[in-house]
Amino acid sequence: MKPIAIFRHTATEGPGYLATFLDQRNIPWQLIAIDAGDAVPQSASAYSGLVFMGGPMSVNDGLPWIPEVEALIGDAVAKDVPLLGHCLGGQLISKALGAVVSRNPVKEIGWGEVRVSDNDIARSWFGDVRSFVAFHWHGETFALPQGATRLLSSAYCANQAYAIGKHLALQCHVEMTAEMIAVWCAAGADEIAASSSPAVQSASEMQLQMNGKQQRLNSVAAQLYGRWIKGLSA
Repeated sequence: MKPIAIFRHTATEGPGYLATFLDQRNIPWQLIAIDAGDAVPQSASAYSGLVFMGGPMSVNDGLPWIPEVEALIGDAVAKDVPLLGHCLGGQLISKALGAVVSRNPVKEIGWGEVRVSDNDIARSWFGDVRSFVAFHWHGETFALPQGATRLLSSAYCANQAYAIGKHLALQCHVEMTAEMIAVWCAAGADEIAASSSPAVQSASEMQLQMNGKQQRLNSVAAQLYGRWIKGLSA
């Protein structure tokens, strides 16, 4: 089986629980660390799927690797190689598919409920799950590309996830581990302190709630990832 390519855009935002999920199922994967200077492949042909993780940058920034990633996403769609995006990763997929990525009405940082949309496609991804508490860390959001079906929304962000066939884009983070949350809280202390958004929690609140919510989040992630790997290319 060809490996899944997982793209990391900053050192603190790796695959997290996704790596655990894939390793438990003996599904090969390869980390492509954009933050460490790894080159963006020109073709999706060597991979069974492409996964794009988060990052503090904007897809609208003039970074040299962003057009290369957009071209790779277009190649993956043309070759029916499934895409999976987390936060920035979902925004990269959206931009590559012609949708606008813009400022969200408020920042979302911390734990917050998301609701599963009432449509058959959403049910095919989430099963019996109707809502859950996701982890958030974003100030921008994506519009839905042509042909997309909304899967999730929250009180503060209308488009929390969508699917187009076997491709899945998430605005929220389902990949979180305890270590990632602790690192993000430390690294993002200034951003948290400077925010007056009603959707931003303190670092202590995020970590206090972690024990009761992370395991459930991993369960939802496993449901999504299990559905996504069914579309992997041979």
